[in-house]
Amino acid sequence: MNKLHLFDKILSPLVTEKSTNLSEYNKIVFKVNGGATKKSIKRSIEKIFKVNVIKVNTINLKGKTKSVRGKKVNKSGYKKAIVTLKK
Repeated sequence: MNKLHLFDKILSPLVTEKSTNLSEYNKIVFKVNGGATKKSIKRSIEKIFKVNVIKVNTINLKGKTKSVRGKKVNKSGYKKAIVTLKK
């Protein structure tokens, strides 16, 4: 597995108040590619960051319709992965 495929699966870390509170329990939240599986996310994170991953939980978030200046705008959905690390 080359580096390009590893970095294609993990798009960015999600830094919110809720995800920051999860770091207390050795959990990190990432925005991942919609086609990524739990096993591929685990392998990618272990190879990129050189850590031991215990488990991966994934959540598919649906897109929403917002109103901006009187116009309807669609926000796209994304897939989120909560990764539990070994201490």
